[in-house]
Amino acid sequence: MIKIGIILGSTRPGRNGEAVAKWVFELAQKHGGAEFELVDLLDYDLPHLDEPIPASAGRYQQEHTRRWAAKVAEFDGYVFVTPEYNHSPSGALKNAIDFVYNEWNNKAAGFVSYGSAGGTRAVEHLRLIMGELQVADVRAQVALSLSTDFQNWTVFTPGAHHEATVNTMLDQLIAWSTALAPVRAA
Repeated sequence: MIKIGIILGSTRPGRNGEAVAKWVFELAQKHGGAEFELVDLLDYDLPHLDEPIPASAGRYQQEHTRRWAAKVAEFDGYVFVTPEYNHSPSGALKNAIDFVYNEWNNKAAGFVSYGSAGGTRAVEHLRLIMGELQVADVRAQVALSLSTDFQNWTVFTPGAHHEATVNTMLDQLIAWSTALAPVRAA
């Protein structure tokens, strides 16, 4: 069975992303079609990139990198739950992505973003990054507005219409993760 990691891409105190990621995980569990796991960057305590050798070489020196690489490698695809900070994803998420390389290759990614403009600009950056990592990103994207999907910009209250978009994104993600399995096997 395809395994999808739902990566919570914020480590900020008081982050909105935790509620969003748990909501996505619950919807994914109801959706089925794959095995889903919620992955919180806080659990990996990654410092600012401290590997002396580029990630593409796959020669990780630090224990925290090897632990993170093992987790990333477990999955066939990913849902990135990302805030938008200054028109980009969080520095913590970008840093975590940059720690490893081969572990991301030939997999698929979907995106759930949130911010004042739905986090769409953060996802545009992530799509470019995914291309470099040989990750196929799916078209359907869930964009949550801080002004309409959160009360007082902090309490997550998603509009019911977002559930259909999550399901469409998951359909596409599972299909692409499955289609890329022979490429990963080669």
